[in-house]
Amino acid sequence: MTSPPADGLRFAFGTLSVLPVKVTRWDREAARGGMLCAPLVGLVLGGLSAALGLLLLFLGASALLAAVATVTVPAVLTRGLHLDGLADTADGLGSGKPAEDALRIMKQSDIGPFGVITLVLVLLAQVAALSQVYGDSWARGALAAVVSATAARLALTLAARTGVPAARPEGLGAAVAGVVPLRGAALVAAAVTLGAAAAGALFGAYDVVRTVLAVAAGVAAAELLLRHCTRRFGGVTGDVFGGLAETAATAALVILSMTF
Repeated sequence: MTSPPADGLRFAFGTLSVLPVKVTRWDREAARGGMLCAPLVGLVLGGLSAALGLLLLFLGASALLAAVATVTVPAVLTRGLHLDGLADTADGLGSGKPAEDALRIMKQSDIGPFGVITLVLVLLAQVAALSQVYGDSWARGALAAVVSATAARLALTLAARTGVPAARPEGLGAAVAGVVPLRGAALVAAAVTLGAAAAGALFGAYDVVRTVLAVAAGVAAAELLLRHCTRRFGGVTGDVFGGLAETAATAALVILSMTF
């Protein structure tokens, strides 16, 4: 059965955000459409994040406070799903244990020292990068929020490509692992990159290069983590997907905050 585009959109927004969208189908076809649409979720969440950040700036808040608010929005609108996944993945990798034991550690409800340290460093990096960009230009800060959030969800699309196995037979990771054809993943990556370049073009040629590099850096960092997790755990899990999203967002923000 072919899944209508609306089913894919519902799957994407219903699983990757807390926005009031009802998932009507939970099968491989709907998952394929959902993961292909994942960057659209990032676009919406990034837009909402930027809107709050800009509102605070216009009300006289500091760039630092605007950055904190911007980072908070996607955390709230995903119920901390990706941050929790990042922490669990860090605990699993940091344990140094065999795959089965590491996966068991990741399923535990508590957060270990590796997870706490990783969360603190990642959130500090995101806030610091956004604060710098907001301080330089409110418009570029808004662009950074949107580009990083979209790049984060592009990393999910690419991680769900054919050939990447699931580490467990159940859970979100198993539902979406390997559902995206390679050609579809490449087309979505090209579309996100072109969109970022077009947005950067509003500020000049330099920003075209910087936004493209930001997307590339986000995808590359997530890919390195994906390959490491696949080797260590035997595949991907829902936690790994969360870790990939936060890794990609952070890498993209770091590039967007640089002047070179």
